[in-house]
Amino acid sequence: MMADSTSQEPSHPPALQAPWRLPYLENMPQSTPTHSSAGSFLRAYWLSPDDDRTNHVILRTAEGLILLNAYPYANGHLLVALGEARPTLHEYTAIERAALWRLVDLAAAIMERALSPQGINIGINQGRAAGAGVPEHLHAHLVPRWSGDVNFMSVVGHIRVIPAPLEAMAARYARTIEAMRQNWPSELPPITGPASAAPGAE
Repeated sequence: MMADSTSQEPSHPPALQAPWRLPYLENMPQSTPTHSSAGSFLRAYWLSPDDDRTNHVILRTAEGLILLNAYPYANGHLLVALGEARPTLHEYTAIERAALWRLVDLAAAIMERALSPQGINIGINQGRAAGAGVPEHLHAHLVPRWSGDVNFMSVVGHIRVIPAPLEAMAARYARTIEAMRQNWPSELPPITGPASAAPGAE
């Protein structure tokens, strides 16, 4: 006789204690900021270099910026975007697409030195149907990965635990960028704006 599936114990814990996440949750907006007066929050960030530290922009160049995802899939999840907002890859010129890839390449190098991941997921979601959260401003995602990071919590418990606050991760990236500037300057392009001051590195 088969057991009644409705009487089985749930496969996930009833509660998860993660008190260090409270400051992050308290600062979350009421809705995801996909639009702004500038067209997208990424465009707004590009136009507001003085707010780089608040916006967790870790690096900006003449073409675009690299920033922490405020809603990460994993600690250290980065976004890369050009300053000009376009919804699709081929609405950028070939020169602009090359600039975007240079920023992605740089973001990967920074991530590898800062976090030593065993792998990195690098991808672009073009269009809302493909999962783009900001469909009007194309951007790339870089997610650090480690063997075994798809474990009980995410597969069975349907929960991802992000143990480090954004500020701590921004400071870690800032220290890495400063070290790269001093030890491997040829790997960094000319950096502009407040993000070049290594926010949070003190």
